[in-house]
Amino acid sequence: MLTRSLQYTQKRLASTGTLLKTPLYEAHVKLGGKMVPYAGFEMPVLYESQSHIDSHNWVRSKAGLFDVSHMLQHNISGSDAQSFLEKVTPIDLNLIPENSSSLSVLLNQEGGVIDDCIITKHEKDKYYMVTNAGCREKDVQFLKDELKAFDDVQHNTFEGTLLAIQGPKAQELLQKFTNEDLSKIYFGQTKFIKLAPISATVHLARSGYTGEDGFELSIPSATPDEAAEALGFFNTLVNEYPDVAKPIGLAARDSLRLEAGMCLYGHELTEGITPVEASLTWLIPKTRRALTDSSFNGAAKILSQIKDKSTTHRRIGLTSKGPSPREGNKIYSEDGKTEIGYITSGSPSPTNGGNVAQAYIDKKAKIGSPVKIEIRGKLRDGVVTKLPFVPSRLYKQ
Repeated sequence: MLTRSLQYTQKRLASTGTLLKTPLYEAHVKLGGKMVPYAGFEMPVLYESQSHIDSHNWVRSKAGLFDVSHMLQHNISGSDAQSFLEKVTPIDLNLIPENSSSLSVLLNQEGGVIDDCIITKHEKDKYYMVTNAGCREKDVQFLKDELKAFDDVQHNTFEGTLLAIQGPKAQELLQKFTNEDLSKIYFGQTKFIKLAPISATVHLARSGYTGEDGFELSIPSATPDEAAEALGFFNTLVNEYPDVAKPIGLAARDSLRLEAGMCLYGHELTEGITPVEASLTWLIPKTRRALTDSSFNGAAKILSQIKDKSTTHRRIGLTSKGPSPREGNKIYSEDGKTEIGYITSGSPSPTNGGNVAQAYIDKKAKIGSPVKIEIRGKLRDGVVTKLPFVPSRLYKQ
Protein backbone atom coordinates (compact mmCIF):
# COMPACT_ATOMS: atom_id res chain seq x y z
CA MET A 1 0.00 0.00 0.00
CA LEU A 2 2.81 2.41 0.82
CA THR A 3 4.51 1.55 -2.48
CA ARG A 4 1.37 2.71 -4.24
CA SER A 5 1.40 5.81 -2.02
CA LEU A 6 4.96 6.58 -3.11
CA GLN A 7 4.00 6.18 -6.77
CA TYR A 8 1.13 8.58 -6.23
CA THR A 9 3.42 11.10 -4.52
CA GLN A 10 5.93 10.92 -7.36
CA LYS A 11 3.19 11.48 -9.92
CA ARG A 12 1.78 14.42 -7.96
CA LEU A 13 5.20 16.05 -7.65
CA ALA A 14 5.91 15.87 -11.38
CA SER A 15 6.35 19.13 -13.29
CA THR A 16 7.69 20.24 -16.63
CA GLY A 17 10.29 22.64 -17.98
CA THR A 18 13.98 23.19 -17.36
CA LEU A 19 14.84 22.01 -13.87
CA LEU A 20 17.00 23.89 -11.40
CA LYS A 21 19.36 22.27 -8.91
CA THR A 22 19.88 23.14 -5.25
CA PRO A 23 23.39 23.56 -3.79
CA LEU A 24 23.01 20.08 -2.27
CA TYR A 25 22.12 18.35 -5.55
CA GLU A 26 25.49 16.62 -5.87
CA ALA A 27 25.08 14.99 -2.45
CA HIS A 28 21.58 13.73 -3.27
CA VAL A 29 22.83 11.97 -6.39
CA LYS A 30 25.81 10.39 -4.60
CA LEU A 31 23.50 9.18 -1.83
CA GLY A 32 21.25 7.43 -4.33
CA GLY A 33 18.43 9.94 -4.23
CA LYS A 34 15.60 9.22 -6.65
CA MET A 35 15.34 12.64 -8.28
CA VAL A 36 11.99 13.96 -9.51
CA PRO A 37 10.78 17.29 -10.91
CA TYR A 38 9.21 19.42 -8.19
CA ALA A 39 8.29 23.11 -8.42
CA GLY A 40 10.88 23.67 -11.13
CA PHE A 41 13.69 21.90 -9.24
CA GLU A 42 15.19 18.44 -9.39
CA MET A 43 14.56 17.10 -5.90
CA PRO A 44 14.99 13.77 -4.07
CA VAL A 45 11.72 11.97 -3.38
CA LEU A 46 13.42 8.97 -1.73
CA TYR A 47 16.91 7.54 -1.15
CA GLU A 48 17.95 4.03 -2.15
CA SER A 49 19.10 3.20 1.38
CA GLN A 50 15.64 3.64 2.92
CA SER A 51 12.03 2.88 2.13
CA HIS A 52 9.32 5.50 2.57
CA ILE A 53 8.33 3.92 5.90
CA ASP A 54 11.97 3.80 7.06
CA SER A 55 12.47 7.47 6.19
CA HIS A 56 9.26 8.55 7.90
CA ASN A 57 9.96 6.59 11.08
CA TRP A 58 13.57 7.81 11.18
CA VAL A 59 12.37 11.41 11.50
CA ARG A 60 9.95 10.43 14.27
CA SER A 61 12.78 8.77 16.23
CA LYS A 62 16.10 10.43 15.27
CA ALA A 63 17.03 13.32 12.94
CA GLY A 64 16.10 13.71 9.30
CA LEU A 65 17.85 16.10 6.90
CA PHE A 66 15.58 17.84 4.39
CA ASP A 67 16.90 19.95 1.54
CA VAL A 68 14.31 22.74 1.25
CA SER A 69 16.53 25.09 -0.73
CA HIS A 70 13.86 25.28 -3.43
CA MET A 71 11.78 27.48 -1.11
CA LEU A 72 11.96 31.20 -1.92
CA GLN A 73 13.64 33.46 0.64
CA HIS A 74 12.79 37.16 0.97
CA ASN A 75 14.27 40.16 2.76
CA ILE A 76 11.81 43.02 3.38
CA SER A 77 12.92 46.25 5.02
CA GLY A 78 12.19 49.96 5.26
CA SER A 79 10.00 52.28 7.28
CA ASP A 80 6.87 50.98 5.49
CA ALA A 81 7.82 47.29 5.76
CA GLN A 82 5.51 46.56 8.68
CA SER A 83 2.56 48.33 7.06
CA PHE A 84 3.20 46.47 3.83
CA LEU A 85 3.29 43.04 5.48
CA GLU A 86 0.19 43.85 7.53
CA LYS A 87 -1.61 44.73 4.29
CA VAL A 88 -0.82 41.52 2.42
CA THR A 89 -1.21 39.24 5.46
CA PRO A 90 -3.43 39.31 8.59
CA ILE A 91 -0.45 39.27 10.95
CA ASP A 92 0.05 41.80 13.76
CA LEU A 93 3.79 42.37 13.85
CA ASN A 94 3.54 44.36 17.06
CA LEU A 95 2.76 41.05 18.79
CA ILE A 96 5.87 39.34 17.38
CA PRO A 97 9.06 39.83 19.44
CA GLU A 98 12.26 40.58 17.57
CA ASN A 99 14.06 37.45 16.38
CA SER A 100 10.80 35.50 16.34
CA SER A 101 8.75 34.05 13.50
CA SER A 102 5.14 33.20 12.78
CA LEU A 103 3.14 31.33 10.19
CA SER A 104 0.92 33.58 8.09
CA VAL A 105 -0.78 33.72 4.68
CA LEU A 106 -0.57 36.04 1.69
CA LEU A 107 -4.13 37.12 0.89
CA ASN A 108 -5.87 38.26 -2.27
CA GLN A 109 -8.57 40.93 -2.26
CA GLU A 110 -11.29 38.31 -1.67
CA GLY A 111 -9.49 36.82 1.33
CA GLY A 112 -8.26 33.76 -0.55
CA VAL A 113 -4.81 32.36 0.18
CA ILE A 114 -2.19 33.16 -2.45
CA ASP A 115 0.41 31.28 -0.44
CA ASP A 116 1.31 30.41 3.13
CA CYS A 117 4.54 31.82 4.50
CA ILE A 118 6.79 32.15 7.54
CA ILE A 119 7.55 35.73 8.54
CA THR A 120 10.49 36.49 10.85
CA LYS A 121 10.85 39.84 12.58
CA HIS A 122 14.50 40.78 13.04
CA GLU A 123 13.92 44.45 13.80
CA LYS A 124 10.93 46.79 13.62
CA ASP A 125 11.72 47.62 9.98
CA LYS A 126 13.56 44.45 8.98
CA TYR A 127 11.90 41.13 8.11
CA TYR A 128 12.74 37.77 6.57
CA MET A 129 10.11 35.63 4.85
CA VAL A 130 10.03 32.18 3.29
CA THR A 131 7.39 31.22 0.73
CA ASN A 132 6.63 28.06 -1.22
CA ALA A 133 8.65 26.91 -4.21
CA GLY A 134 5.64 26.13 -6.36
CA CYS A 135 4.27 29.68 -5.97
CA ARG A 136 7.46 31.56 -6.81
CA GLU A 137 6.33 33.46 -9.89
CA LYS A 138 2.87 34.42 -8.69
CA ASP A 139 4.15 35.36 -5.21
CA VAL A 140 6.79 37.70 -6.62
CA GLN A 141 4.31 39.31 -9.01
CA PHE A 142 1.74 39.69 -6.23
CA LEU A 143 4.24 41.34 -3.90
CA LYS A 144 5.51 43.58 -6.70
CA ASP A 145 1.98 44.77 -7.44
CA GLU A 146 1.18 45.39 -3.77
CA LEU A 147 4.44 47.31 -3.24
CA LYS A 148 3.26 50.04 -5.59
CA ALA A 149 1.12 51.49 -2.79
CA PHE A 150 4.12 51.91 -0.44
CA ASP A 151 7.00 54.38 -0.57
CA ASP A 152 9.75 53.00 1.63
CA VAL A 153 9.92 49.22 1.30
CA GLN A 154 12.92 47.34 -0.03
CA HIS A 155 12.09 43.81 -1.12
CA ASN A 156 14.48 41.30 -2.59
CA THR A 157 14.52 37.54 -2.98
CA PHE A 158 17.63 35.40 -2.71
CA GLU A 159 18.77 31.83 -3.20
CA GLY A 160 20.82 29.78 -0.79
CA THR A 161 21.00 26.49 1.03
CA LEU A 162 17.95 25.98 3.20
CA LEU A 163 18.37 22.88 5.33
CA ALA A 164 15.78 21.51 7.75
CA ILE A 165 16.93 19.18 10.54
CA GLN A 166 13.88 17.50 12.05
CA GLY A 167 13.37 14.94 14.80
CA PRO A 168 13.94 14.36 18.52
CA LYS A 169 17.73 14.15 18.01
CA ALA A 170 17.94 17.42 16.03
CA GLN A 171 19.27 19.56 18.88
CA GLU A 172 21.77 16.92 20.01
CA LEU A 173 23.12 16.69 16.45
CA LEU A 174 23.32 20.39 15.64
CA GLN A 175 24.84 21.29 19.03
CA LYS A 176 28.03 19.51 17.95
CA PHE A 177 28.67 22.30 15.41
CA THR A 178 28.06 25.46 17.43
CA ASN A 179 28.93 27.08 20.75
CA GLU A 180 25.46 28.64 20.84
CA ASP A 181 23.33 27.04 23.57
CA LEU A 182 20.50 25.68 21.45
CA SER A 183 18.49 24.69 24.52
CA LYS A 184 17.79 28.39 25.04
CA ILE A 185 16.23 28.84 21.60
CA TYR A 186 12.58 27.77 21.56
CA PHE A 187 10.07 27.00 18.82
CA GLY A 188 9.33 30.13 16.82
CA GLN A 189 12.58 31.84 17.80
CA THR A 190 15.44 32.65 15.43
CA LYS A 191 19.07 33.68 15.73
CA PHE A 192 22.12 34.35 13.58
CA ILE A 193 24.81 31.90 14.69
CA LYS A 194 28.23 30.58 13.77
CA LEU A 195 28.16 27.00 12.62
CA ALA A 196 31.46 25.17 12.15
CA PRO A 197 32.95 24.81 9.61
CA ILE A 198 30.85 27.40 7.73
CA SER A 199 32.55 30.79 7.41
CA ALA A 200 29.42 32.89 6.91
CA THR A 201 26.86 33.56 9.63
CA VAL A 202 23.91 31.17 9.46
CA HIS A 203 20.30 32.10 10.12
CA LEU A 204 18.77 29.50 12.45
CA ALA A 205 15.05 29.14 13.08
CA ARG A 206 13.58 26.62 15.49
CA SER A 207 10.72 25.44 13.31
CA GLY A 208 9.78 22.82 10.76
CA TYR A 209 7.12 21.00 8.78
CA THR A 210 6.93 17.60 10.47
CA GLY A 211 5.44 18.18 13.93
CA GLU A 212 8.78 17.18 15.43
CA ASP A 213 11.32 19.43 17.11
CA GLY A 214 13.90 20.83 14.73
CA PHE A 215 15.62 23.68 12.96
CA GLU A 216 15.73 25.35 9.58
CA LEU A 217 19.12 26.74 8.57
CA SER A 218 19.56 29.41 5.93
CA ILE A 219 23.17 28.99 4.83
CA PRO A 220 24.62 31.59 2.44
CA SER A 221 25.58 29.94 -0.86
CA ALA A 222 25.92 32.86 -3.29
CA THR A 223 29.55 32.11 -4.15
CA PRO A 224 31.19 28.80 -5.13
CA ASP A 225 33.11 28.77 -1.86
CA GLU A 226 29.97 29.34 0.22
CA ALA A 227 28.09 26.66 -1.70
CA ALA A 228 30.98 24.24 -1.19
CA GLU A 229 30.93 24.86 2.56
CA ALA A 230 27.19 24.22 2.72
CA LEU A 231 27.59 21.00 0.77
CA GLY A 232 30.49 19.96 3.00
CA PHE A 233 28.41 20.56 6.12
CA PHE A 234 25.57 18.43 4.77
CA ASN A 235 28.01 15.62 3.88
CA THR A 236 29.57 15.79 7.35
CA LEU A 237 26.18 15.33 8.99
CA VAL A 238 25.43 12.30 6.84
CA ASN A 239 28.86 10.66 6.84
CA GLU A 240 30.05 11.28 10.41
CA TYR A 241 26.76 10.76 12.26
CA PRO A 242 25.00 7.97 10.34
CA ASP A 243 23.36 6.60 13.50
CA VAL A 244 21.58 9.90 14.08
CA ALA A 245 21.24 11.76 10.76
CA LYS A 246 19.90 10.59 7.42
CA PRO A 247 18.77 12.52 4.34
CA ILE A 248 15.01 12.37 3.86
CA GLY A 249 13.10 12.97 0.63
CA LEU A 250 9.83 14.56 -0.40
CA ALA A 251 7.71 11.42 0.05
CA ALA A 252 8.28 11.23 3.80
CA ARG A 253 8.10 15.02 4.12
CA ASP A 254 4.55 14.82 2.75
CA SER A 255 3.39 11.98 5.00
CA LEU A 256 4.99 13.60 8.06
CA ARG A 257 3.27 16.95 7.52
CA LEU A 258 -0.01 15.17 6.82
CA GLU A 259 0.14 13.28 10.14
CA ALA A 260 1.01 16.60 11.82
CA GLY A 261 -2.14 18.21 10.37
CA MET A 262 -0.19 20.79 8.40
CA CYS A 263 -1.47 22.37 5.19
CA LEU A 264 0.07 21.93 1.75
CA TYR A 265 -0.51 24.76 -0.68
CA GLY A 266 -2.55 23.74 -3.69
CA HIS A 267 -4.31 21.09 -1.61
CA GLU A 268 -5.59 22.39 1.74
CA LEU A 269 -4.93 26.02 0.74
CA THR A 270 -5.91 27.77 -2.51
CA GLU A 271 -6.92 31.23 -3.69
CA GLY A 272 -10.55 30.18 -3.35
CA ILE A 273 -10.27 29.29 0.34
CA THR A 274 -10.04 31.78 3.20
CA PRO A 275 -8.04 31.15 6.40
CA VAL A 276 -11.33 30.81 8.30
CA GLU A 277 -12.55 28.06 5.98
CA ALA A 278 -9.15 26.38 6.32
CA SER A 279 -9.49 26.23 10.14
CA LEU A 280 -6.70 28.78 10.42
CA THR A 281 -8.70 31.52 12.13
CA TRP A 282 -5.96 31.64 14.76
CA LEU A 283 -3.76 33.36 12.16
CA ILE A 284 -5.94 36.47 12.54
CA PRO A 285 -5.15 37.87 16.02
CA LYS A 286 -7.85 39.60 18.03
CA THR A 287 -6.12 42.93 17.48
CA ARG A 288 -7.03 42.68 13.78
CA ARG A 289 -10.59 41.42 14.15
CA ALA A 290 -12.31 44.76 14.80
CA LEU A 291 -15.08 45.10 12.23
CA THR A 292 -13.71 48.50 11.24
CA ASP A 293 -10.38 46.93 10.34
CA SER A 294 -10.15 46.71 6.57
CA SER A 295 -6.42 47.22 6.45
CA PHE A 296 -5.52 43.74 5.23
CA ASN A 297 -6.58 42.13 1.97
CA GLY A 298 -9.95 40.40 2.13
CA ALA A 299 -10.62 41.68 5.66
CA ALA A 300 -14.31 42.39 5.04
CA LYS A 301 -15.03 38.80 4.00
CA ILE A 302 -12.74 37.17 6.56
CA LEU A 303 -13.96 39.23 9.52
CA SER A 304 -17.58 38.65 8.47
CA GLN A 305 -16.97 34.89 8.42
CA ILE A 306 -15.52 35.06 11.92
CA LYS A 307 -18.32 37.20 13.31
CA ASP A 308 -21.26 35.48 11.61
CA LYS A 309 -19.80 31.95 11.66
CA SER A 310 -21.02 31.81 8.08
CA THR A 311 -18.69 29.18 6.66
CA THR A 312 -20.38 25.91 5.77
CA HIS A 313 -17.33 23.63 5.60
CA ARG A 314 -14.16 23.27 7.64
CA ARG A 315 -10.78 21.59 7.22
CA ILE A 316 -10.67 18.49 9.39
CA GLY A 317 -9.12 15.01 9.51
CA LEU A 318 -10.36 11.61 8.42
CA THR A 319 -9.13 8.13 9.27
CA SER A 320 -9.92 4.94 7.39
CA LYS A 321 -8.83 1.40 6.59
CA GLY A 322 -8.32 -0.26 3.23
CA PRO A 323 -7.41 1.78 0.12
CA SER A 324 -6.11 5.21 1.02
CA PRO A 325 -8.23 8.30 0.28
CA ARG A 326 -6.74 10.62 -2.32
CA GLU A 327 -7.13 14.22 -3.33
CA GLY A 328 -10.52 14.84 -4.89
CA ASN A 329 -12.29 11.79 -3.45
CA LYS A 330 -15.84 12.72 -2.46
CA ILE A 331 -17.13 12.33 1.07
CA TYR A 332 -20.71 11.31 1.83
CA SER A 333 -22.92 11.05 4.89
CA GLU A 334 -22.99 7.75 6.78
CA ASP A 335 -25.87 6.46 4.65
CA GLY A 336 -23.96 7.31 1.45
CA LYS A 337 -26.77 9.50 0.09
CA THR A 338 -25.60 13.07 0.71
CA GLU A 339 -22.30 14.52 -0.48
CA ILE A 340 -20.76 16.50 2.41
CA GLY A 341 -17.16 17.19 1.41
CA TYR A 342 -13.98 16.18 -0.39
CA ILE A 343 -10.45 14.96 0.33
CA THR A 344 -7.53 17.37 -0.10
CA SER A 345 -4.64 15.05 0.90
CA GLY A 346 -4.48 11.42 1.95
CA SER A 347 -1.90 8.73 2.69
CA PRO A 348 -1.26 5.58 4.69
CA SER A 349 0.04 6.55 8.14
CA PRO A 350 3.38 4.91 9.01
CA THR A 351 3.06 6.11 12.63
CA ASN A 352 -0.54 5.14 13.43
CA GLY A 353 -1.34 2.49 10.84
CA GLY A 354 -4.38 2.71 8.60
CA ASN A 355 -4.96 5.84 6.53
CA VAL A 356 -5.08 9.54 7.38
CA ALA A 357 -6.46 12.35 5.27
CA GLN A 358 -7.31 16.00 5.43
CA ALA A 359 -10.60 17.15 3.97
CA TYR A 360 -13.17 19.90 3.74
CA ILE A 361 -16.37 18.60 5.33
CA ASP A 362 -19.75 20.09 6.21
CA LYS A 363 -19.43 21.71 9.65
CA LYS A 364 -22.39 19.67 10.87
CA ALA A 365 -20.22 16.53 10.79
CA LYS A 366 -18.80 16.15 14.31
CA ILE A 367 -15.54 14.60 15.47
CA GLY A 368 -16.05 10.83 15.62
CA SER A 369 -18.85 10.81 13.03
CA PRO A 370 -18.79 7.92 10.55
CA VAL A 371 -18.78 8.90 6.87
CA LYS A 372 -18.38 7.26 3.48
CA ILE A 373 -15.50 8.02 1.14
CA GLU A 374 -15.80 7.29 -2.56
CA ILE A 375 -12.58 5.49 -3.55
CA ARG A 376 -12.22 3.76 -6.91
CA GLY A 377 -15.94 3.78 -7.48
CA LYS A 378 -16.84 2.27 -4.10
CA LEU A 379 -18.01 3.82 -0.86
CA ARG A 380 -15.54 3.08 1.95
CA ASP A 381 -15.90 3.67 5.69
CA GLY A 382 -14.19 6.66 7.27
CA VAL A 383 -14.31 8.55 10.55
CA VAL A 384 -14.11 12.33 11.08
CA THR A 385 -11.00 12.82 13.23
CA LYS A 386 -9.43 15.71 15.09
CA LEU A 387 -6.15 17.15 13.77
CA PRO A 388 -3.29 16.50 14.22
CA PHE A 389 -3.20 12.73 13.88
CA VAL A 390 0.18 12.59 15.66
CA PRO A 391 0.76 14.95 18.63
CA SER A 392 3.34 17.65 17.94
CA ARG A 393 6.60 17.54 19.89
CA LEU A 394 7.72 21.13 19.40
CA TYR A 395 10.29 22.55 21.80
CA LYS A 396 8.38 25.26 23.67
CA GLN A 397 8.89 27.22 26.87
